Amino acid sequence: MASLRVFPMRSLVVFLLAGVMTCSLSAQTSSSAPSSSSTAPARESASSSTERVRRGQPEAGGASITLETNEAVFDIATALNVCGYDADLPNSNPVRAKIRAEVGQLVSGSPQARVSQDALCQYIQQHDLSDKARDLAQYVSLALYLGPPPQLAPIAEETEMPPDALQVINMVPLLRTFADAVSLHSVWLNHRPEYEAITSRVHEPVTQMILEANAYLKVPVSSYDGRRMLIFVEPMFGPNAPNARIYSTDYVLVTSPNAAGAIRMDQIRHLYLHYEIEPLVYARASSMARLTPLLKAVQSAPLDFVYKSDVVALVTECLIKAIEARTMEVGFPAPPKPTGTRARMDLARYNEEFSAYERQAEVVRRKQVDLDMRQGWVLVDYFYGKFQMMERSPEGLGESMGEMVYGMDVGRERHRDEQIQFLPEGSGEFVRRAPRMPTGILLAEKKMLEGDLNGAEAIADKALADPKQDHPEALYVKSRIELMQGDPESSMAGFEQVLKTAKSPQTLAWAHIYLGRLYDTKAPAERGRALTEYKAAKAVAGVNPDALEAAEKGLKSPFTVPTTVHQIEEPIDPSGKAEKDAYRPDDPK
Repeated sequence: MASLRVFPMRSLVVFLLAGVMTCSLSAQTSSSAPSSSSTAPARESASSSTERVRRGQPEAGGASITLETNEAVFDIATALNVCGYDADLPNSNPVRAKIRAEVGQLVSGSPQARVSQDALCQYIQQHDLSDKARDLAQYVSLALYLGPPPQLAPIAEETEMPPDALQVINMVPLLRTFADAVSLHSVWLNHRPEYEAITSRVHEPVTQMILEANAYLKVPVSSYDGRRMLIFVEPMFGPNAPNARIYSTDYVLVTSPNAAGAIRMDQIRHLYLHYEIEPLVYARASSMARLTPLLKAVQSAPLDFVYKSDVVALVTECLIKAIEARTMEVGFPAPPKPTGTRARMDLARYNEEFSAYERQAEVVRRKQVDLDMRQGWVLVDYFYGKFQMMERSPEGLGESMGEMVYGMDVGRERHRDEQIQFLPEGSGEFVRRAPRMPTGILLAEKKMLEGDLNGAEAIADKALADPKQDHPEALYVKSRIELMQGDPESSMAGFEQVLKTAKSPQTLAWAHIYLGRLYDTKAPAERGRALTEYKAAKAVAGVNPDALEAAEKGLKSPFTVPTTVHQIEEPIDPSGKAEKDAYRPDDPK
């Protein structure tokens, strides 16, 4: 089995690269100003190959988890509403009806607005899809790739945008004209207080959900690792039609409140489980080849193609559904635990009542597991049993994942799965991935987050070898890699150079922060120079809230490096036999 050892230098790297913790959400609202926390800077030029997509790509030092609103999303949602989008209108938040009525009055009072509305609605009608979920999804994808009004300019080259967004990209000029004709920005400003009130109300429930999920998984609250989860609250969409996307390392959900102001917490929790679990699964992706035979059993299941062709995707979704089954609301409350002076006397009665509750609850949970299995999620029952065991163990999912995967008898599971009578229709999956693969520096970012430092460095070096252009983003990636490789001197020199050429506010701010942390952790520390860097990070126009908070923490106290224990994994046996045998119980003889 793997052993535990302490590596101080690796500790330094991990905590220098860490951003702020995600135990509390940063409730944000965007505006039309480029400095909005939810809006990345517009492209400096069409040829800027290193400019990151605000939503579709990992921002350097971007937010870990944010709850926010966005004006570009509002503009597209409002446009759909004026063109006949009435989904779940009776159950929507009252602000939706107010905005529809206000925009309707503005249209009726302006011939120019009526002409622009007709053109916009004709375009939307011509691009209507029979699948209403996908029809709405294409506009959501487009909104996430638009900069702020009034330009509403795409913030990525078309080759870097999701295919469904490209299906309706020509809507943008029509939307821009309509927004100008009805002064849509003024409508947005008029209702910002209502949007902020909704966001404030859902902030605490979302925060509590995250803490409870982490407690069940027994995983620590994550630090910034280059991935983000962005939750956009937009009342102009139907409350029962959430749209979730995974763009490279960004996990994005657009959700809407109901009439009471509540949002679908189950959908947010589902995406959050993707956010937490996927790194654990994909870290073992190469070792999951031994599970590939399970795909044959699901070829007739009502699943999307990705789950019939990618065993890692199938395993991930089955893990999530098993967790959801184990933690679901069963429809009746658990007995209250006795407290006070009579707690000891009442304990026997409580244990009896709780046992009865668990038996009844297990019947409900098992029905859900059976339904999941018949819908094609064939490993839910297996993982359900494993989570029952994990609940009684001090180990969390990170430590238990190896046994769950390598301890599986693949032949037995496949035989059992082949006996399942699948339902004609499945549950579907509202979380979708952009099929586009990252390239260039974006690919380097992805490789670095996956631990492939050599692959990431090769891409960055290739970009830096081009003498005709400055490549601040490539140098930024290179400097982070050098830091992860234990070369703080080269890393410091790289960040200094980044500051001379970078234009992205996030890259500039985090380069200053990394320099501040490096100065704080030098021997001896150079606190004065560290303070200068933290102040410079705060002064960057359009700085991301998490970068701002990291800079403020650096100003309050010097950055310190805790001692961290790291687990060194043994070499992986591609056949899986060694790992599987390691989890077999000892021979009783």
